[in-house]
Amino acid sequence: MTVTTGKKSPAPNIEPGKPALNWIDGEWIDSEKHTDSVDPATGNVIGTYADGGRDEAFQGINAAVRAFRELDWKENRALRARVLNQIADRFEARRDELIAILSLENGKVHNEAAFEVDMIPSKFRYWASVVLTNYGRAMEVQPGHLSVVTRSAIGVAGIVAPFNSPLVLTVRSLAPALAAGVTTVLKLPGNTAQINYLFSKTLAEAADLPKGVINVFSESRGRGGSSFLMESKDVRVISFTGSTKTGKAISATGAATLKLFQTELGGKTPMIIFDDADLEVAAPKVEKALTTFAGQFCMTGSRLLVQRAVADRFRTLISQRLEKVKTGPASDPSSDMGPLIDKSNVSRVDKMVEEAIAAGAKVLVRGGPITEGPLASGAFYRPTLLEVSDPKMTIVQEEVFGPVLTMQIFDTEAEAVQLANDSEYGLAASIWTRDIDRPLRVAREIDAGTIWINDWAVIWDEFEEGGFKSSGNGRLNGLAAMDEFLEYKHIAFNSGTLPGTGISTH
Repeated sequence: MTVTTGKKSPAPNIEPGKPALNWIDGEWIDSEKHTDSVDPATGNVIGTYADGGRDEAFQGINAAVRAFRELDWKENRALRARVLNQIADRFEARRDELIAILSLENGKVHNEAAFEVDMIPSKFRYWASVVLTNYGRAMEVQPGHLSVVTRSAIGVAGIVAPFNSPLVLTVRSLAPALAAGVTTVLKLPGNTAQINYLFSKTLAEAADLPKGVINVFSESRGRGGSSFLMESKDVRVISFTGSTKTGKAISATGAATLKLFQTELGGKTPMIIFDDADLEVAAPKVEKALTTFAGQFCMTGSRLLVQRAVADRFRTLISQRLEKVKTGPASDPSSDMGPLIDKSNVSRVDKMVEEAIAAGAKVLVRGGPITEGPLASGAFYRPTLLEVSDPKMTIVQEEVFGPVLTMQIFDTEAEAVQLANDSEYGLAASIWTRDIDRPLRVAREIDAGTIWINDWAVIWDEFEEGGFKSSGNGRLNGLAAMDEFLEYKHIAFNSGTLPGTGISTH
């Protein structure tokens, strides 16, 4: 069965007439249902894919269980390190092809697609190094009483990634999982199935990767594969990136089998501009914090908090910048921002904006859907800026997942902190000031897992990121990202000592 969603057009790097397949137990697997892949910039069909579901999840779990039980993957550190480095090599080799298909299917302009793809190799290499240097603990708690703690792979991990950055957000979970020695089943979104297929092909080129260690299927909404991962007793841990609503739902399902969850969920990042900030430096960064990935980013800077003394000036600066953002397809090198993932999301975002305006938000830059001209067939939404005085408005409190920025004015540091924390989310925040003491003073009071000083979206493989409150649990990146994939075992050994000497008898 094929779901037709638009006019067909040929696309580079996609095999005409052949569906993008799932990759399970080292084999390329078709599905009963085929669904169209669509270019969000044009609405045109660019290919089809094998739309996985419960059957593919079942096959993937069985393969992962078998690989975990029968292979030496979980014990063989040298193999894991070698495979992780081989995967990094293959992603470097396929860089340009990955960027091209990611731009086409996901809508990212070229620089943003390159940004995503270029983050991948270093993550695999970082975790390859961790494999060879990770160790447990040992202590002689009392004379002759030795305790050892070992860490071992927990079993099978399910990884669920979103459409907005399907490559790097999958790798962010996959790399530490492989380093820990678990085997994996990856459920990737159907609306990025073509890039998922190339992603799987790239993984498959790692010469020493055993069959069944990584299993990948693409799935459109409601096909049951993701639900089966949450329900299966054979899947011990889930690493999920997505909405808070879905995160809560899958956590409830997984509770029946006492699953561990590593989640990065929604965000409403405040960009806090103090009156001593360098406004000329801050303005372009605030613009990019909103428009990167067309605002479809969990760390999108969607709340602008400005101190009153500089509010008029910064309002003008950021308004002018947002009005000049060129929205367009990735195929146009002059495009500053690409489309949303589909037209239904354009309608959803615009409805939120209209409701906010009706509720009293002041329009500074209306932006909105492009409904005329050559871009009208795409899912384009121009940047929007609304000034609000009520922090409880829905547009302030709920994640929009589009290029919509709200502006609020504050007077004191304490008020800035209060406004920043007035959210169920706590993923990230950005503080702008030239005061040497203020950044740390304010940062320590903000409830967020990542805080940038005079910057935005600085992410390192070596350092943890994750959310406070409803923005998730566990951490991704950094050493803590491996914790959910490991079991701790305490081995206590009482050797005794030689009488009167304190010297062990062994």
